[in-house]
Amino acid sequence: MARLADDVARLRRVLTRQNGPTVVAGHSYGGQIITALGPDAPNVVGLVYVAAFGLDAGESIGALLDQGPGGPALAHLDVDPQGFAWLPEDDFVNHFAAEVDPVKARVMFAVQQPLPWSALGEVMGVPAWRSLPSWFLIADGDQVIPPDAQRQFAPRMGASTVEVPTTTWPWSPTQMRCSS
Repeated sequence: MARLADDVARLRRVLTRQNGPTVVAGHSYGGQIITALGPDAPNVVGLVYVAAFGLDAGESIGALLDQGPGGPALAHLDVDPQGFAWLPEDDFVNHFAAEVDPVKARVMFAVQQPLPWSALGEVMGVPAWRSLPSWFLIADGDQVIPPDAQRQFAPRMGASTVEVPTTTWPWSPTQMRCSS
């Protein structure tokens, strides 16, 4: 069965191939992966979270999602026999990629990378953001990770933060509200 550690190991292999300082970005579950790199991420000089999970030590995605209603994109996850969670097409196109051109969203659905279901219960160790500068883009209409959770993650990381209204994609710099 796949685990978060497998995804982190793949990212570490990529990072060891980099020849210099590297900024790593994660969206959604990708935030969990970059956070789990811990304090010894090779070549990493900063982390960028885009509507992503940014958990602290001792937290898990599952416990976070149990605190309140999850977004509509997660309402019908399909967990396959190998332990991977997939978004059904309707949820992917209409909620996960709600503001993407429908044709592009369907292509994205067809090539989606599944979430290891076990990752929901895996508890975060020492997060990478404790030792690296971080930036966080909060999507105020996110339909996967509740925006209030994103607003909780960013300040405790000390992340420079941008919040965007996700009802008018693509947004322009004049639509962003910034804080640091």
